[in-house]
Amino acid sequence: MSTPFPALKNDTFLRALLRQPTEYTPLWLMRQAGRYLPEYRATRKVAGSFMGLATNPDLATEVTLQPVERYPLDAAILFSDILTVPDAMGLGLYFVEGEGPKFERPLRTEQEVMALRVPDLGLLDYVFKAVTQIRTELNGKVPLIGFSGSPWTLATYMVEGGSSKEFRTIKSMLYSRPDLMHHILSVTATSVAQYLNAQIEAGAQAVMIFDSWGGALADGAYQQFSLRYMQDVMRQLIREKDGVKIPAIVFTKGGGLWLEEIAGIGADAVGLDWTVNLGQARARTGDRVALQGNLDPNVLFAQPEQIRAEVAAALDSFGMHGAGSGHVFNLGHGISQFTPPEAVAVLVEAVHELSRKKHAAI
Repeated sequence: MSTPFPALKNDTFLRALLRQPTEYTPLWLMRQAGRYLPEYRATRKVAGSFMGLATNPDLATEVTLQPVERYPLDAAILFSDILTVPDAMGLGLYFVEGEGPKFERPLRTEQEVMALRVPDLGLLDYVFKAVTQIRTELNGKVPLIGFSGSPWTLATYMVEGGSSKEFRTIKSMLYSRPDLMHHILSVTATSVAQYLNAQIEAGAQAVMIFDSWGGALADGAYQQFSLRYMQDVMRQLIREKDGVKIPAIVFTKGGGLWLEEIAGIGADAVGLDWTVNLGQARARTGDRVALQGNLDPNVLFAQPEQIRAEVAAALDSFGMHGAGSGHVFNLGHGISQFTPPEAVAVLVEAVHELSRKKHAAI
């Protein structure tokens, strides 16, 4: 039985994703709950470690709510880590200070690859508890976004054993043993779909797939090893719950080359990095999807008047809103940990103020 949640007071974000009329352009920020906020750093200290924070529903709720309490953002996003799924698969996630996430048991041999199984979702119960708690404590203020890494992005960590710049190990497998690569991606796609569906059942009102490393693939390989498996996830997703649509967003960093193809996999919205021109992206995708993005995160190190000018330029680039158009303002990637919090306040105010004028002019 569904948990009775408070009524949603601000659905602008969800309406924009579904290309319905809005009074202004809604906005949220990738990594909006994070190290640029002093309150986050204080909570992180209490947790003792990143995973101590991510696996504690009370603390995960606290940091998820911090940015929406500080700024009038139009959505909250679950605080978690993309590597929770491969961790539940038994790969042994751990973090090294200054080096990021690593796996004790990366997938290197045929035997290791063929032994990979969809994880027991009970191992990820801490995530679903956090989703329900966050949704409850938001009290209908704004919608809650659930998320996962894409099958390809998760696979890069699972095979490389951590983050990578060259992706030599996984690309070697991709080209020399595509059968093993497809097995990893197939199991991971099913796992991601089940994980996102469990977040939706727990209370997530929209979901996003982060394909952080899709742009590292060659043309042709991207379609075969990344896009195909995001489409598999889309086919398995819950798209409506209790009579309400659950929008899905896909974001491939460095994916501007394949925008038309990404728009065709069944998502409601496509995230764009800062290398893509919003107006051209809109022309290329037509009315098939809403667009999310795509300010360069480094704009937030500029002076307030420059931030406002860049916001105006992005809104102008998207153009006028009409029937079937939808735009969610965001950064082209995650916010930098060094961003001054006051710069975010300038950004949020500028997006809301300037977009209201454009929407009113329709």
